[in-house]
Amino acid sequence: MKQKRILVLLALLAIGCGGACAAPGSTNSAAANRILLIDPSSMPVAAGKATLTIGPLQRAGGVYSGDYEINVSPYFFKSEKGRLAIVVSDESLAGITQGKAAAIIGTATTSGQGGNSRHIEATATPANLNRGTLKLWFMAGDRKMIFEPAYHFAGMETAAVVAKTMETDPATNLQSRLPVSHLDAVDSASAHP
Repeated sequence: MKQKRILVLLALLAIGCGGACAAPGSTNSAAANRILLIDPSSMPVAAGKATLTIGPLQRAGGVYSGDYEINVSPYFFKSEKGRLAIVVSDESLAGITQGKAAAIIGTATTSGQGGNSRHIEATATPANLNRGTLKLWFMAGDRKMIFEPAYHFAGMETAAVVAKTMETDPATNLQSRLPVSHLDAVDSASAHP
């Protein structure tokens, strides 16, 4: 009986040590292979509001890319859509998964005629392994636009649901309808069908 307890204890220690030893590599690749979802965010503008909505971002070659939209109310003519590319190196991603803030850069390129590009900068501050906040800023003319959305990583299945929801009706965007605490449940449900 005593020998059985010792074997169980050794097995648990081996599992614990193996998980701890493998965590940095597996965490980095897990985060690298997941979709990045960024919540909508707003900031005040003269007598109005600018709202930034970013679609699911997928990572390839160290770059998270996807669609974005800025709606400026009541100045609809200043609204824009386009593609976003955020450079997140393996080192930055490793730091984020270890709970360290990371400075990242990227480019937003507007759709349509002209396709203007603008440099963007951001700081990612993780709250835990799966989520955190961004402080994202860029220049629009002579004004510095600053947005501070929350972000989280999701599996491919969750991202597909969010993308489909955004395609069919952006006003019912799943990300903006669910509180952050409920998104964990969606992530868990999609990870374990």
